[in-house]
Amino acid sequence: MSQRVFITGGASGLGRALALNYARQGARVCIGDITPEQGVETESAINEVGGKGLFLECDVRRLNSLEKAKDALVERWGGVDVVVNNAGVASAGSIEDTTIADWEWILDINVMGVVRGCKVFTPLLKEQGSGTIVNIASMAGLMLAPLMCSYNVSKAGVIALSETMNHEFLDTGVNVCVVCPAFFQTNLTSSMRSSIPGIQNNVNKLMQRSSVTADDVAEDIARAVRKGSFWVLPHKTERRLWYIKRASPKAFDFLLGMESKRWMKKMQKN
Repeated sequence: MSQRVFITGGASGLGRALALNYARQGARVCIGDITPEQGVETESAINEVGGKGLFLECDVRRLNSLEKAKDALVERWGGVDVVVNNAGVASAGSIEDTTIADWEWILDINVMGVVRGCKVFTPLLKEQGSGTIVNIASMAGLMLAPLMCSYNVSKAGVIALSETMNHEFLDTGVNVCVVCPAFFQTNLTSSMRSSIPGIQNNVNKLMQRSSVTADDVAEDIARAVRKGSFWVLPHKTERRLWYIKRASPKAFDFLLGMESKRWMKKMQKN
């Protein structure tokens, strides 16, 4: 039987790239998204490349929305093999400039959206005795660059949740995978909130310069799921920095201190 895949925020960006990656393998792929027009178009694209597509309106801010999606997958496909908690948003700003409203907004989607997805689908996967939960985090949750406080915290929360679940799922047959990419071309800045003038353009420039594409990250994720790997760190330079951070925190702090001033200039450049 073909794999059964559910992806939140799967109508665009990395979610769409991953949906098409699985579709090319003949998988049944359900897109859960809040944008019907893009969702229906992605469903058609899945069918065109050899998969079986399904679009369901799904808002990760609503627990019952995810529960309805789970029930639909059980009814149509008898369950699910891969659940990808991908839906997310971005923000930027210092601790004093980021509003509490923006903190609540990003934490509700980036952290609680993932929590809700895990909460809803974990019992089903454990009952099946198989499956993988893929949580999309970011290198921002490991590197913690300045002027990204709320985004960093949200992604660090996803990493902490994933590591905890990875321990809890021992001997259940269910795997956990956490994905921590750095910059690559996507549409993340389309809904970005920030008090820093022009930051969307600056971030877009960094994304455009990346040699890593959404398709590359999608392939890394699909490979990790096949192998049962926990970490997915697609960017070589950032992966090496993370290794340095783990092996020598003092050396990492020195390197990050040197980079922080340059990073802040890049982010605040108009």
